[in-house]
Amino acid sequence: MTLTRFVTKNAFRNKRRSILTVLSIAFSLLLLTLMMTIWRGFYLDEGSAESAQRLVVRHRVSLTFSLPGFYREKIRAIPGVNAVVPVSWFGGIYKDQKPENFFAQFGTDPEEFFKVYRDIQMPADQVTAWQRDRQGVIVDDALAQKYGWKLGDRIVLLGTIYPVNLELYVRGIFHIAPDDKSVYFNAKYVEEAVPFFKGQAGTFSILAASPSDVSKIASAVDDMFRNSPQPTKSESEKAFGLEFVAMMGNVKAFILWICSAVVFATLLVSANTMAMSIRERTREVAVLKTLGFTRTSVLGLFVSEAVALSLMGGLIGAGLGWVLVYGLTHSPQFFSFFPMKVTPGIWLLGMVASALVGLVSAALPSYHASQVNIVDGLRHIG
Repeated sequence: MTLTRFVTKNAFRNKRRSILTVLSIAFSLLLLTLMMTIWRGFYLDEGSAESAQRLVVRHRVSLTFSLPGFYREKIRAIPGVNAVVPVSWFGGIYKDQKPENFFAQFGTDPEEFFKVYRDIQMPADQVTAWQRDRQGVIVDDALAQKYGWKLGDRIVLLGTIYPVNLELYVRGIFHIAPDDKSVYFNAKYVEEAVPFFKGQAGTFSILAASPSDVSKIASAVDDMFRNSPQPTKSESEKAFGLEFVAMMGNVKAFILWICSAVVFATLLVSANTMAMSIRERTREVAVLKTLGFTRTSVLGLFVSEAVALSLMGGLIGAGLGWVLVYGLTHSPQFFSFFPMKVTPGIWLLGMVASALVGLVSAALPSYHASQVNIVDGLRHIG
């Protein structure tokens, strides 16, 4: 019998206890995988190279306040600004108010939109068709697939924020990675129908000449309008998105507490299992030593058993986490501006955490077992 076979066989000597331990670790790693995926999506993913060059300018007080449209030309004159485009949230209702029919809707300027959002891909003829049609709309390809939209289809959005219903026609289907599940239409459609919105913009999106210009432009914009009736707050596209996360509270602390609790609970479960298993095998340790096994080899055998169980639970848990994240992100009800994906790095981190839990939980009882005297071990009853 090889050492690998010996470790595997002993790891499942008590099948019920071992299976329950593996399932407990798997559930813990499932939670850990979800938390790490959320952390990566919120704080680590930097998006495309183009998004690192974009800024968002909004009203300093709140997103509910609009900015004057003439700010656009003043911003355009700032050194380092390649392009600037208004982006205003519409918030209309498509079909009904069910969560599965919710998606982001923005009014913008078709003439300069693709100069700022260069990572959005769409055929040139569709770009031209959208720019020429005041009632035109471009839609994300994921939404087009979901609703079966085709070029020329009619989409009606019922106004909630603005007292106007938009009758739009699909003039383009774009692709962006990751899918943003958004639609964009000509903001002048709303301006013409809603007098109080004329000459206004919810936010401005800016494309900087380089990522190093982002902070300089943000400071210049805010300084320019600091003493105006509508002061601004300018920040990178990533920072702007994180403001919505901050509305939920201290998400970082919450995720860290959850991860710490998960690892600690997994450690207790694994340590309890290994302590019981090793205590029951005191005579076996004495026999192994009689056959020539050293203290180090006995210690290695028991630690290997614990690590094997933990890795098995971690593999199952990370796999279930991937299935759950994939299912959630591809469900009709899911909507997020942040990419949620279980990457190979998250898998590897989960496996490392599992192995460390097994190693730490088995270290002390395995050490005590390796120190057992052969005579005392053979006399042991239990």
